Amino acid sequence: MSDDELEQPVEKPADPEWNPSGLELARAVVATFGTLGKGRPRRNRPRPSTSAGGRRRYGDEPIVSGPSPDDRDPQVLDATMDRLVAEHGWSTNVAVAGAIARWDHIVGPEVAAHCKAERYADAELTVRADSTAWATQVRLLAPTLVQRLNQELGDDTVRRVIVVGPTGPSWRKGPRSVRDGRGPRDTYG
Repeated sequence: MSDDELEQPVEKPADPEWNPSGLELARAVVATFGTLGKGRPRRNRPRPSTSAGGRRRYGDEPIVSGPSPDDRDPQVLDATMDRLVAEHGWSTNVAVAGAIARWDHIVGPEVAAHCKAERYADAELTVRADSTAWATQVRLLAPTLVQRLNQELGDDTVRRVIVVGPTGPSWRKGPRSVRDGRGPRDTYG
């Protein structure tokens, strides 16, 4: 439509008191320009599916978005993620993963520099220390650490802290080994 068509004056009825506003103005505009589409206004409907007989059928009710909130409306990401975590029962695992991410704030920067939380399973947190001295120190701090983690995450989330020290080098190479073997030795003389 051009601007000239939009600026056409609305035809006035025989009543001299007629004021073109509101519903009367809308009716006059529709009468002048016609409807926007053929037939009824377009609604969001599911695509017709064909049945075994080849006839097209529609759902019981057309899908129409209204002014009230609906499941099809855009959702806030935070609420959607919370619902997803709750539906799958991941709330404890997500909380523990968040605590492991904040590990240096929970245990302090000095302890966090020498030990790291490795895994959480069956209410047990496995911590790896970089030396045997730090492993012993963290074992002594384990009850305090369990209490602090349960304050952060909720009661009985962590029941036990397993502290693992550093591992020695493995001399085992390849897929085969000899039980009770002498290990790597000099075989040249």
